[in-house]
Order: sequence, then C-alpha cells, then structure tokens
Amino acid sequence: MTLSELFQTLKTLSKADLNSVKQFLESIDYNYNGFEDFLLSKKAENGISCPHCSSFNIKKNGHKGLMQRFMCHDCHKTFSARNNTITFSSKKSFATWKKYLECMMNGFTVRRSAEICGINKDTAFIWRHKVLDALQNMQNSVELNGVVEADETFFALSFKGNHKKSTSFVMPREAHKRGNDVHTRGLSHEQVCVPCAVTQDGLSISKQSNLGRASTKNLSEVFSGRIASNSVLCADAHHSYQKFAKENKLELIQLKTGKSKKGIFHVQHINSYHSILKTWIIRFHGVATKYLDNYLVWHNFVNWAKDPYEKKSEILSAFVFCTNKTVKSKELSVRSPLPCVA
Repeated sequence: MTLSELFQTLKTLSKADLNSVKQFLESIDYNYNGFEDFLLSKKAENGISCPHCSSFNIKKNGHKGLMQRFMCHDCHKTFSARNNTITFSSKKSFATWKKYLECMMNGFTVRRSAEICGINKDTAFIWRHKVLDALQNMQNSVELNGVVEADETFFALSFKGNHKKSTSFVMPREAHKRGNDVHTRGLSHEQVCVPCAVTQDGLSISKQSNLGRASTKNLSEVFSGRIASNSVLCADAHHSYQKFAKENKLELIQLKTGKSKKGIFHVQHINSYHSILKTWIIRFHGVATKYLDNYLVWHNFVNWAKDPYEKKSEILSAFVFCTNKTVKSKELSVRSPLPCVA
C-alpha cells in the first residue's frame, strides 16, 4: 500500500477508528531506535554478550516492536541490548534520558531536573540513584598511582527522608528539630568518616568507612588494591597511615598538624578536594547517609575529573547506559541507613 492509498483509507474511517489510530501513533516511541542504535554500537565495541551467562555465543532472534532481540546458544535465554542496564523496563525515551544526564552533569536539583525533563520529581530522584549506582562501577575500577594525597573528611549522620511511610525503618535517635546536627564536640560516633585520596591528574577515590576516626582497617577497606605499589602517599601524622603504607608497599610522607607542605610534597590538592566536596553537598540541603557514597562518586566525576565537559558527558552516557547494573525503585527505600556499619 502506498502512502496515498493509506491516506485514502484513513478518510473512510469513522471518528472512533480515527481516534484509535491517533492513540496508536502517539504511543510509538520514535526515539526507541535511537536508544537501541546507541546501545548496540557501544556494546559492539567489546562484543555483545549474554547478560544472563556472559557468553558471546549469541544470534539475532527477531524483533519485539522496534527492539532487536537476541538468543544465547549456551543458556538459550533471550534478551535485548537494554537487559541488565538501568534503563531496562523504562518507558521514557532515549532523548529524555539523555536530557536527564545533562542535568546530572550540571548538578541540578531533583525538582529542576524533573521540570526540565518533563518527569515526576520522584522519578527524577530514582533516576539520580540509578545513574549513580551505575557510576559506582566506574569508581570501583579507579587505581591511583604516582604522588597520592590522602585525608579523611567527616559528615554528620543523616537519616533524611520520609520515615512516616516506611514499614521497616526505625529512627535510632531523637530527631534533630533545631540547632546543630552533631551534639558531641570533636570526632564522635555522630560523624561519618570518609577517607579520600586524589592525584594531580584528576583521579580520586572516596567512600564512607566508619563512624568517628578511621583506623588502619578502615583505610584498608577503602584504599587497598586501589593505590599502585611504590606510589608516594602524602597524609597527615595519624598513625593509621603508617601501618597502611607499610602493608601496601607505599612510600609515606606525613605532614605535621598545621603543615600543608614538606619539601616538594604537600596535601593542597586533597584540601581543595574537600573544600569543593563540602560546597557540592551543601547545595542538596543535606544528604542521607545511606546515599552519601553516591554523592561522592557524583562529585568525583563531575567536579574533580579533568576531562572537558563535552568529553565527560560522552563518557557518562556511554558508561551509564551500557554498564551491567540493574536498580529497582523499591530497593532504594530499604537500603541500610548506615552502610558503613551494616
């Protein structure tokens, strides 16, 4: 049937049938092929594998709508390019997801991102943590080498969120209705310790480890296997770094309290990192401790990595859309309120 014949046929339809045709046309996601083409082109660079058994022994298996399906010869399961990714089962278009990643690159709030993308603010919040959970896979592959500066920073414990609707969460202390977030002076178990390490070329590692001051064990849980042997570690004078450096074959340069430089070695980059991080967190008006690691990796990518904005946007899209990571919405609300002691 030619296009002209199709138009003639449409003229003969009743009003009810025309409304049905209109609804059908509106239901088609014209951006879906864009999503599909993007995922297939990126995954093809390393070879498309089965998300169920990781086998590369696959074949095409027809289409479902506009979506190419595949079948694995080994486990005999079928899948598409979106299986085991954060966009799996999402009904939103590729254009909407791309626009949302631009909001993430600019550090926009949930409400502003929702307004720009035309989505619900709850959806915007869920997407934020789907993206950041996927970005954790990139953070986990980072290895620092050369001159590495390390230090800890601290955040007040936060149980931010709507607890009235929760069926599993019980507030472990009285709510802070006013005044300071921390009621004990100095370092205490009311503060979350975040060991951080950075290099001059824009690589960084940061993750919450414990409550109060970090021990050698806490440092090892964050940094072991993440700093190349024979690197130079610049840190403060705390004894926990001495044992850590020895165990990991690192040359240790320790600076006394109040000193930020020792010869050619210094901790000015890590001090700058902490300053930018604190300013970054303030814009969100408090971050729940259970989500803190996600905001750390967000900061590392957007604020500390040295690549130009356009390059980082390209890297973010390619990695987040293609990396193997599935996050269900209901899983977010039941995460441990204290991951560092879970």
